[in-house]
Amino acid sequence: MTLRFGTAGLRGPVGDGPDRMNVPVVVRTTAGLAAWLDAQGQGGGTVVVGRDARTGSAEFHTATVEVLAAAGFDVVALDRPLPTPVTAFAVRALGAVAGVQITASHNPATDNGYKVYLADGAQLVAPADREIEAAIDASGPVAEIPRVPVAPSGEELAAGYLARLATLPRSPHRDVRIALTPLHGVGGEVAVAALRGAGFEDVHVVPSQFRPDPAFPTVAFPNPEEPGATDALLALAAEVDADIALALDPDADRCAVAVRTPAGWVALRGDETGVLLGDRILASSPAGSLVATTIVSSTMLGRLAAARGARFAQTLTGFKWLARAGDGLVYAYEEAIGHCVDPEAVRDKDGIATAVVVADYAAELKHAGRTLVDALDDLHREFGVYIGDQVSIRVDDLQRIDAVMTRLRSDLPTALAGIPVVPTDLAAVTGPMHTDALVFESPAGSTAGPAVRVVVRPSGTEPKLKVYLEAVTDRDRPAAEAALAALRGWATSLGDENP
Repeated sequence: MTLRFGTAGLRGPVGDGPDRMNVPVVVRTTAGLAAWLDAQGQGGGTVVVGRDARTGSAEFHTATVEVLAAAGFDVVALDRPLPTPVTAFAVRALGAVAGVQITASHNPATDNGYKVYLADGAQLVAPADREIEAAIDASGPVAEIPRVPVAPSGEELAAGYLARLATLPRSPHRDVRIALTPLHGVGGEVAVAALRGAGFEDVHVVPSQFRPDPAFPTVAFPNPEEPGATDALLALAAEVDADIALALDPDADRCAVAVRTPAGWVALRGDETGVLLGDRILASSPAGSLVATTIVSSTMLGRLAAARGARFAQTLTGFKWLARAGDGLVYAYEEAIGHCVDPEAVRDKDGIATAVVVADYAAELKHAGRTLVDALDDLHREFGVYIGDQVSIRVDDLQRIDAVMTRLRSDLPTALAGIPVVPTDLAAVTGPMHTDALVFESPAGSTAGPAVRVVVRPSGTEPKLKVYLEAVTDRDRPAAEAALAALRGWATSLGDENP
């Protein structure tokens, strides 16, 4: 078995063998990418190569750069650990034919990965992924693949990225206190520079998590969505009396937002941040602009877009699809705290740009005596109560996930936890929405309690089964919460399935 391209390129544990991340795998992958680019008539073009600070990243970066250079490409080798959005920015800024970022994003410390951007600045997508895999298989023995050394370059690109982020704020107000953590990843220095470059000087960081550390010593999993990962951030926010708290994932392409409530500091769900930013960005976008989210995200953005005179698109999971949602795209998000707030510059999720836009919105609201919580309450009053949750079942044996999906498909439920639903198997449909996922929705026109929506799918980046839950009512929040709790219990029980 060999590593294959998933939702976001290659990802896997660092170790020996063709099913692990190691130098031979990276060399053959890069040779396949180079051969594919040649076949597309893009030989000799510019390719940007960046990396994070994970175990193996420096060696994998060197191997990628050297193979591409030997294949005749003009390689821009970003020689220090930088956030993934910098590489995505550089591809578009330079008109490159491709970009590669060595990163495993928010995966466990044992993992690394190889993310590919195409000439449009968006992530690798079918059929290019399968074509590149075929070229990898044909690349021959590792020892016969040429490599030549390359001098580092592209230092000015990080400065260009920061200059672009400084243009994102729309409000003249900057009086907001920010607590920030990069979770031992590579986003710390760049995020602080971006916020200060945009005029937000009152930034406080979690010292124990600020410097890159591939061991991620203070968290069980380096993912802001995981329980406990943001405990140190929320403690800092309370200590410094912050207005907002922001957590980046290790490669800084995702951003979690936490807010102060009467009950204490609470992390917003990705869907909550998504609808807030969608409304914020549409307020200054031309009529008919496009916003997009995925099949596993809340349905609220669609209602908001219609009310604001905007277009709305729904795609499969992953920014490789969201970035290609259509012309006039001004904002896209997925519920897993990924937000694309400036698609002209970065055609991917960007945690640092998100931090700047959130800070700008929070500062404007603070000047008016309001908060992000108030703005979210306004949206719920306008569009109804939308509440969601996600149940992630981590497995050691992928057969457990296959077993759950097979059992559900063998007898598709028409009720979940006693709530009537209509099932749809997206693996059985043809066209752009074909994927390995099951969707369960309240029957059309049903008035028996809150409308619900449940999506079950295997993760494309980690050994997890993911279940996405949503309940919607006009005003009856307790009823929506009760429905969500029942669905959560059903979803959790899926983890009892044995292969």
